Amino acid sequence: MNSINQSRRRLFNRKKNDAVHLPWVKKDIEFTDECTRCNKCIQACETNIIIKGDGGFPEVDFNIDECTFCQRCVDVCPEPLFTDTSAAPWEVTASIQDTCMAYQGIWCQSCKDACDVSAISFTMAIGKAPQPNIDVDACTGCGACVAPCPSNAILIKI
Repeated sequence: MNSINQSRRRLFNRKKNDAVHLPWVKKDIEFTDECTRCNKCIQACETNIIIKGDGGFPEVDFNIDECTFCQRCVDVCPEPLFTDTSAAPWEVTASIQDTCMAYQGIWCQSCKDACDVSAISFTMAIGKAPQPNIDVDACTGCGACVAPCPSNAILIKI
């Protein structure tokens, strides 16, 4: 039986500049200078969203699942890469692209259903599908909305 190589599949679904590093990574360091690519964070991730990215450095892939902010990646890392975990984990938020089914007149709210913090809402409008809105102040950047989106319209970015 042939298995699907997920890393090759992800290669075609990503843009070059959309890599999201791990939560709580210090802003004042060059991540690739400090990370030794030991893969401990990849092995520790409870939702398996940390993958080997460009150059073998770990990055988050929200097409797999969401970040639960379990802090396992922080706890297992032997390098001084992370800030205090009582602070916000990162400054990433979701954005909705033009491929959203609602923009095409199709009623879909899968992103809203997946958002535990209710950062995604929909505005009703006469004669068209409800339109999505993201409250960027409420969005944690967890990525729960990404994988369920049938049109790959949600992007998590810095």
